[in-house]
Amino acid sequence: MKSPDERLIYMANQIARNFAVQGHAAAVAATAEHIARYWDPRMRARIAMLYPDADLVPIARDALATLL
Repeated sequence: MKSPDERLIYMANQIARNFAVQGHAAAVAATAEHIARYWDPRMRARIAMLYPDADLVPIARDALATLL
């Protein structure tokens, strides 16, 4: 079973992978928009804390960088 932190990282990566077919720049924008629109503020705050050391795919990492 995944910890809550592992679950957030998994979800961010999954969202990024789903948008990857749009190309990197569009996928980054779409991932950032999705997280900003649909994630609870507590989830966004926690992923921001995890961001520097999290095992994120490049699209997710770049999307979170635009939100921080």
